[in-house]
Amino acid sequence: MAKTSKSKFDPEAFLAKAEGGVTISKYDKGQVVFAQGDAVDSVFYIREGRVKISVVSAQGKEAVVAFLKAGDFLGEGCCLTGRARRVATARALEDSVITRMDKSTMVRMLRDEADFSELFTAHLLARTIRVEEDLVDQLFNSSEKRLARALLLLANFGKEGKQETVIAKVSQETLADMIGTTRSRVSHFMNKFRQLGYINYNGGLEVHTSLLDAVLHEKPQIKTTE
Repeated sequence: MAKTSKSKFDPEAFLAKAEGGVTISKYDKGQVVFAQGDAVDSVFYIREGRVKISVVSAQGKEAVVAFLKAGDFLGEGCCLTGRARRVATARALEDSVITRMDKSTMVRMLRDEADFSELFTAHLLARTIRVEEDLVDQLFNSSEKRLARALLLLANFGKEGKQETVIAKVSQETLADMIGTTRSRVSHFMNKFRQLGYINYNGGLEVHTSLLDAVLHEKPQIKTTE
């Protein structure tokens, strides 16, 4: 049956029906999806849960570079570059369900399935924009504003009309790694946010819209020369 203009592409249904090269697995909280240095041979799609992407330097220092959620791809570089090894580690931040696609299968689906290719392209563009925003954030914003932005991103603010969200527990060490500061600074700002009513702790972390309005209202000003 031909799709109507109002039909919406369902990637989970599409991948569930894919012929060969696709597997769906459950990952417990803390379980590694792939590790830095592993062979690049597949792409993953998050059906349920959340995944942390981190990189460890030669000196052993870890940096958190992204938190991905249901509906995101990860490890997508294998289809776009000639890189042979993973440059980051992906670890389940909570119990998750993730679909794995062999590289050859992924390449075939991108070539033959227009809707899937469009979805994947949109994901890549969104990730590129996010990386650019992260760079501006690190260069021009204070650690307090960087923490506020990280919390808002974890809570998916600005998407699907969500106003207040409870997110899974994320350690202060992880938040510090994510924004490039110390755990003590994160603790100080978290206490400040709670006292001001921007966030609540109640089994999870509840983020309110007031954090967006009060802390991120001012955008960084980038001067240009003529």
